[in-house]
Amino acid sequence: MVSPIDTDAFAGLNGRAEEGKPAIIEVSGVADAAEWAARNRGALHHVVAQHGAVLVRGLGIRDAEGAGAVLTTLATDLMAEREAFAPRWSYSDGVYSSSKWPPNQPMCMHHELSYALEFPGMMLFACLSAPTDGGATAVSESAKVLAALPADLVERFEREGWLLTRSYNDEIGVPWSEAFGTTHKAEVEKYCAANGITFEWTADGGLRTSQRRSAVISHPAHGERLWFNQIAFLNQWTMAPEVREYLVDVYGQDGLPFNTRFGNGEEITEDIVQVINKTYDSVTLREPWRAGDLMLVDNLRMAHSREPFDGPREVLVAMGYPVRLADCSPTAPLA
Repeated sequence: MVSPIDTDAFAGLNGRAEEGKPAIIEVSGVADAAEWAARNRGALHHVVAQHGAVLVRGLGIRDAEGAGAVLTTLATDLMAEREAFAPRWSYSDGVYSSSKWPPNQPMCMHHELSYALEFPGMMLFACLSAPTDGGATAVSESAKVLAALPADLVERFEREGWLLTRSYNDEIGVPWSEAFGTTHKAEVEKYCAANGITFEWTADGGLRTSQRRSAVISHPAHGERLWFNQIAFLNQWTMAPEVREYLVDVYGQDGLPFNTRFGNGEEITEDIVQVINKTYDSVTLREPWRAGDLMLVDNLRMAHSREPFDGPREVLVAMGYPVRLADCSPTAPLA
């Protein structure tokens, strides 16, 4: 079903809103994608404010240089990633590859850097190469997720928050030097102290951390309450069973590269993770990538995922408009 075009919502651009898909804007005859982005920057931001996310099709973005020019035109104060959980390649300041994650494994719904005290207000994606099958960057509206989750589960997470535990080593995941952008332990300790992260250096030179964060926030622009976290994505039960069993066997339960718990430290059971992921699925919007596509996502209003895929896939990412958790009326202590 195609909704009637609201020229105000689409700010005069050729847009449409179809059931089960994000808002889509079609363009044609664009000779310079960065120039088009500069001219339509305000209109695109208006569409994101109305719909939470928008896919722009027809820009013809062909390479990393062109993608970087578009992304840096559309967002200010691009963020350098900290506390990364998977490797990325850096193309230029603030412009990265997608997280390197096995193609046959989904990256479940999450809000980027929602475990940090500062996170991007907007995610920007540019597709240089589309996969032959799958691989969509799908989105889910976090207010709808919050409303659909069991009330008692929401109440507990509002009261306690959620706890992220991580174990860094040189064999799995991202080493601490890459996650924190330094090889100096003192700098890591300083960062942790400033960001509400408890830490422990292990005998083999590894690092274990934990941090408690709010699971529900309010959007600083309009106060809408949002389910905002990575509780399900970074939980052990979202891993493929054979991966989880291997990691527990080799590294032990406390040595998993990441895991999430209730804010009081109690285990989040597999059935709870399934409830959260099924709730995301019930309100998911998706549109397959085409080479040259651009996508803007309000990182607070919309969770995003990366679906399994076949074939080559190259999607560049930028994170703009930093937002502080303290400015989002968090419902649980920050640490």
